Amino acid sequence: MKENVLEVLMYLFENYMDEDSELNTDQQALISKLSQAGFQSTEITKAFAWLEDLSAMCDDEAKGLISNTPQSVRHFSSDEERKLDAITRGFLLRLEQYGILDGFSRELVVDRIMALETEEIDLEQLKWVVMMVLYNRPDREETYAWLEDLVFEDFQDAVH
Repeated sequence: MKENVLEVLMYLFENYMDEDSELNTDQQALISKLSQAGFQSTEITKAFAWLEDLSAMCDDEAKGLISNTPQSVRHFSSDEERKLDAITRGFLLRLEQYGILDGFSRELVVDRIMALETEEIDLEQLKWVVMMVLYNRPDREETYAWLEDLVFEDFQDAVH
């Protein structure tokens, strides 16, 4: 059985997220398909809650309830440092330096990472979370497409 919320999220994005697909179209049908794929109902529920929280945060920014402060400096808490090692924190910093992530997107990524019930996040898992965050940001389509190519290129290399 597949038991990780991140695995559920990755499965959803690999199989159901594209420009023509709406995740909210038929949630019950998706839940059924995820169960048939071997995911536990508790993990499926947590994955949908994770996505709903991400969507709500993006909506808050769109409504102007959250501001995006340019050129902010990020200091990680000890809990964040335990979950994100130096490599993953460095990757986040590089994405921000290259303009892939803005400060708000970076904070969404860190928040969504911390919401996952895992001890540590590796670089490949971080890339997926970044991609999911960018997918939910309407003003970040170009950076999402670039990162999607990077993630699926690495995924294809691992399969072959």
